[in-house]
Amino acid sequence: MRTAIVTDSTAYIPIELREKWNIHLIPLHVIFGNEVYREEIDLTWNQFYEEVQTKELPTTSQPPIGQFVELFEQLSADHDAVVCVHLSSGISGTYQGAVTASTMVEGIKVYPFDSEISCMVQGLYALEAAKMASHGVDPDVIMNRLEELKRSARAYFMVDDLTHLQRGGRLSSAQAFIGSILQVKPLLHFKDKVIVPFEKIRTRKKAMKRIVDLLAEEASTGEAYQAVIIHANREEEAEEWRKELSAMYPNVEFSIGYFGAVIGTHLGEGSMGMGWMKR
Repeated sequence: MRTAIVTDSTAYIPIELREKWNIHLIPLHVIFGNEVYREEIDLTWNQFYEEVQTKELPTTSQPPIGQFVELFEQLSADHDAVVCVHLSSGISGTYQGAVTASTMVEGIKVYPFDSEISCMVQGLYALEAAKMASHGVDPDVIMNRLEELKRSARAYFMVDDLTHLQRGGRLSSAQAFIGSILQVKPLLHFKDKVIVPFEKIRTRKKAMKRIVDLLAEEASTGEAYQAVIIHANREEEAEEWRKELSAMYPNVEFSIGYFGAVIGTHLGEGSMGMGWMKR
């Protein structure tokens, strides 16, 4: 079977990797006033952080179902199946859009996968699927592999300002208010598909150290892991962190990702995080 791989723009897979592994992109939308941008197509992460310096924060929206249907129909011309990897269904309707669209096309079987996470950790699933598909692996086998990876997938992130998450409805106003009053840098993570506080930590430095401690608990077994450091317009800081951690954990392959426009809208500039899974 010829299997296509689709993911949405919040996977933030660099364009050269998407092209190398033939990963198709469904963009979410970023709306500044009356201007609508397709994330990662019309608006890069660098451009987004420049825009928000002078404009109010945008709103975001999931892709229209018709966009999925159109892409699936195009892929059906030379593919038998498509595996779609999407951001957590607990924070966006994008995954459900793929599920709905899958019932509206003929001639191709659609396998939607809820990553239950986002950013480049989601991207790691899509890349694994694409590598397997390039070797002609059956889509059912690919889906089983993604479920296997999910058991070891983790992601923790720290935000400088909780009001973005509260405004977007991803965190309760009470949680945001308490965090702001106490001046804490809460570590957040995905639990049951939604973003929830993991621990309250007083400083940025301690929050980042705690993320490293959480990685160390798993990486200390010596098993091979892949990890991605994710930043919101803090590229130099992310690179320094990568160099430091690569020397400490030789069994972990580190890369750098970013919080792009859609996720950056909800987290705010300066956020840092890390995600990982077994290789």
